[in-house]
Amino acid sequence: MKRVSIVLHTHMPYVEGFGTWPFGEEWLWEAIAASYLPLLDVLDRHPGKVTLSVTPVLADQLEAPGALERCLAFLREVRPASHALDLPDHPQLAYSAAQYEQAADALERRGDLIEAFRPHVAWTSAATHAVLPLLATDAGVRLQVETGIASHRRRFGAWHGGFWLPECAHAPWLDDLLEEAGVHFTCVDWTNVEITDPSRTEAGIVLVPLDRPGIDLVWDPKGYPAHGDYRDTNRLTPRAHQAWAVDGEPYDAQRGHARARAHAQAFVNDVTEGAVVAFDTELFGHHWHEGVTFLERVLELADVVPAGVQNPAPAPADVPPTSWGTGRDLRTWSAPAAGGLAWAQRRAELTALGADAGPRALRELLALQSSDWAFQIANESAGEYPRERAEGHREAFETALRESGSEELRHLAPDLATWAFVQP
Repeated sequence: MKRVSIVLHTHMPYVEGFGTWPFGEEWLWEAIAASYLPLLDVLDRHPGKVTLSVTPVLADQLEAPGALERCLAFLREVRPASHALDLPDHPQLAYSAAQYEQAADALERRGDLIEAFRPHVAWTSAATHAVLPLLATDAGVRLQVETGIASHRRRFGAWHGGFWLPECAHAPWLDDLLEEAGVHFTCVDWTNVEITDPSRTEAGIVLVPLDRPGIDLVWDPKGYPAHGDYRDTNRLTPRAHQAWAVDGEPYDAQRGHARARAHAQAFVNDVTEGAVVAFDTELFGHHWHEGVTFLERVLELADVVPAGVQNPAPAPADVPPTSWGTGRDLRTWSAPAAGGLAWAQRRAELTALGADAGPRALRELLALQSSDWAFQIANESAGEYPRERAEGHREAFETALRESGSEELRHLAPDLATWAFVQP
C-alpha cells in the first residue's frame, strides 16, 4: 500500500457579516454545506490520517454569534426557494436540492462546528491569512503568528508546532520568528528552486517541500476535476445552481461520483511514494463537487499518514521567497495587478507600530492584511468587493487610531495577542 501525506488547509476570508450575494457571507455558507459538513463525516470515519489546518479567521466566523443560525436559514429557506424556481427547466437539480437539505440536517445535528472539527485539527495558521514575507516588521509577523497560535490553543487544545504558512509563502528571515513562537514544522512550495528534500533551518524549523506533480494530478487546469463527467461549477443557472456536467450534458451524480472513485485509484497509482501533497479544503466539495468522494476513496486505498519527517537535511542557503501562487513567488500579492495593496498594508502596519495602536486598530490592521483581497483583485474574481473590503478596513483602522473606545470589529481575532505587537 502506497504511503502519502495529505495536508488540507481550511480557510475562508473574513466575510461573515460583510455582504451576502453575489459576494459575501454566502461564500461561507456554501463552503459549510458543500465542503465542511461532508468532510467532517469522512474525517470521523478515518480519524488521524489527514493533516488538517483551520485558519483562525475561519474559526472566528464559525464561532461568531448568530453565524450558524444564518447559515441554517440559508440552507432551509433561501436555497429551497431558489431551487423551486430553476427545477422546472432543470429537473436534474432535484439532486442538488436534496444535498442542501442533507447539509441543513447535518448542521442541526452537529450544531457547534468548532467542536466537530476539534478532534481533527492539528495545525494552525496566521490570524487573518497574511502573506508573512510581505509584512513590514517583526512585530507585524509576531502579531499574526501569536494571535493564530493563541486562537488554536483556546479552541482546539494542545498544539505541537504544525503551522500552515498562508499561501505557502516563505522567506528565510521568517524562520527565527516562527521558532520563537513555537513553530516546528511547515510546508513550502520549492518547485521553482528544485529542492525536493525536507530540510531543517538554522532556527530549527523543518521545511517540507510539497510534491507538485502529485498536487497537479488534481489541482491543474487539466487535472481530474476537468473531466467531463464531473459537475461544472462554472456554468450556472439564473439562480446560481450547477445543473450541467463539464461535458455539457445534464449532471448525472452517479456518473460523477463513479469517476471520482476511478480517479482516486489513478491518484494512488501515480503519486510518488512518500509524497506530501496539500490542497485547500474547499476544493473538496465546494469547487469540485465530487472531491469528497475522491478523498475518502484515497483514504481507503492508500496508507495516508500525518505529515512528518525524519532526519531532515540542513536547509540550503540563499533560497528566495517562495509561495504556491503564480510563478511560485510573491507576485500574486505584490505585483501591480494586486492594486498596490501590499504597500497599503505595510504603511498601516508601520503607522500602527509608531502610534501604539489599541485593540480595535490592530483588528482592523489584521483584517486589512488578509491575503484574500489582493488575490481576488489580481484574479478579478469578485468584482469591486475585495477593493471595497480592503479600503473599508484601512479607513476603519485610521478611525480607530483617532478615536479611542470605538466599536469592536464583529468577532475578528477574539484571541488578539496584543503583547506581540511591540517594537523589539
